[in-house]
Amino acid sequence: MAQARKLDCESAAADCRFIIQSEDEDEAVELARKHMKDVHGKEFTDEELREEHLQVV
Repeated sequence: MAQARKLDCESAAADCRFIIQSEDEDEAVELARKHMKDVHGKEFTDEELREEHLQVV
């Protein structure tokens, strides 16, 4: 069974309830990067998102 990747933005920004969950790690990273840039005005590398923000669930 594939492991899903999850970004729970509320854990990083108390006022944001955005959540991503996907079994496709590349998709999760792409969606997380777009959300962080579009909503929070922050840019992250794929590696930063994988290591610091995405959880394996």
